[in-house]
Amino acid sequence: MPTATVLFDLDGTLTDSYQGIANSVAHALAALSLPPLAAATLRTFVGPPLRDSFGGLGLDAKQCDDALRHYRDYFRERGIFENRVYDGIPGALAALRGRGLQLAVATSKPRPFAVRILDHFDLDQYFTHVAGAALDGSTSRKADVIAEALTALAPHDTSAVLMVGDRAQDVTGAAEHGIRCLGVRWGYAEQGELEAAGAYRIAETPGDLPALLA
Repeated sequence: MPTATVLFDLDGTLTDSYQGIANSVAHALAALSLPPLAAATLRTFVGPPLRDSFGGLGLDAKQCDDALRHYRDYFRERGIFENRVYDGIPGALAALRGRGLQLAVATSKPRPFAVRILDHFDLDQYFTHVAGAALDGSTSRKADVIAEALTALAPHDTSAVLMVGDRAQDVTGAAEHGIRCLGVRWGYAEQGELEAAGAYRIAETPGDLPALLA
């Protein structure tokens, strides 16, 4: 069935949010008197739920809560806009909307932050719905965010829905709902990550999206 609805990840797919995320993580760790992270480790924070990423550093539940609080203190004031739209994304989104496709965002970033970012960069005009994580952590897994998007959009047939994202979580989260995922090369996946997760195709540049989503 031809594609009718496309769900887009945000960080690493629509916008390059590394600087704001890295600065927010650094702020949180400094506030907890923890050592700074190498750039390679900071890159892994782009995409997955933050609680999982902080937990992966060996922090216990309370430390994760504290780290999230400090992270958001910095992020909501400064880090949120230490960010940029990838070249070619607005044109690709306009082309897809021009063909009549329904576009939505499905991100592990808290929804209030995602809405502010899309509005700030004038990307909100392309999307009919924004699904994101809950600030209280009750919804953060990509599969759960996709479920919320599907409930809101109520597609007639999920075989006409595609996910677009840059990390393995996008691929596996979509697969839980029987949805294929188009991986994007310009984000933050490690080499081979998207292929190993089962992405059905890979876009090398944003300009490839209209043809690959035909």
